[in-house]
Amino acid sequence: QVRLVESGGGSVQAGGSLRLSCAASTYSDTYNSMAWFRQAPGKEREGVALIYIIGGSTYYADSVKGRFTISQDFAQNTVYLQMNSLKPEDTAMYYCAAGRPRFIRWTVGAEYNYWGQGSQVTVSP
Repeated sequence: QVRLVESGGGSVQAGGSLRLSCAASTYSDTYNSMAWFRQAPGKEREGVALIYIIGGSTYYADSVKGRFTISQDFAQNTVYLQMNSLKPEDTAMYYCAAGRPRFIRWTVGAEYNYWGQGSQVTVSP
């Protein structure tokens, strides 16, 4: 069983930066990629960034492209989400996930086996 533990998040003013971390308890062939999702109150869960563990290819939702960067420390089984130029609309609970998603469905939460506990990100105007 893989456990994902998130850290980071918090509150920041618009234009500021935050970094989220997600540490996996172990590497397993039950997942080949990790992703970050977010969910704001009253809104659907949204996939924002994906990274393949082997090779490190990354993909982003249009809403965060150019502002967010997903990266990994393979030796530490840890994935990061660097969030710059934050906007109030980025306010949400952020979750990391691990799985073997079909690429065209990488933004769909059901494609992932493991989830972190969630980290709140609040951006004030």
